[in-house]
Amino acid sequence: MWLLIAFIAVPLIEIALFIQVGGAIGLWPTLAIVILTAILGTFLLRAQGAMAISSLRRSFSDLDDPSEPLAHGAMILFAGALLLTPGFFTDSIGFLLLMPPVRRRVFEFIRQRVHVQHFEMGRPHPDDPRQPSGPDVIDGEYHEVEQPGRNARGTSGWTRH
Repeated sequence: MWLLIAFIAVPLIEIALFIQVGGAIGLWPTLAIVILTAILGTFLLRAQGAMAISSLRRSFSDLDDPSEPLAHGAMILFAGALLLTPGFFTDSIGFLLLMPPVRRRVFEFIRQRVHVQHFEMGRPHPDDPRQPSGPDVIDGEYHEVEQPGRNARGTSGWTRH
């Protein structure tokens, strides 16, 4: 239901803002502002995205909880989509989501409402009781072997393509 309301309300808000701003400053300055915010948003998106990726890599290498860097990355991606959508309302929301303090507040808001049952990173310990074992589990290693008579595409040569 909320999604339907958003799909109806956002375009109406954008149209109203275009009419108000266009009436106050004119058509060409309004269009120039929309184009400039898209260009500025693209540059900010690139910088914020690079920082989010480095933070995510750092959390993976340190075996930290990656949920916050992943959430920041998702919000930055959403901000980029909003900034590329023409309009003043979507641009303002997009620029707000590019600010790290705003993203932290949004993440904390979401974190309070989402309850994680189980989270595990890294390789499981061999003595872990949740580790599958028994007669149905076969632990093994493998390596790929090239079969003679196969061409580079992996077909036998007897079929036509």
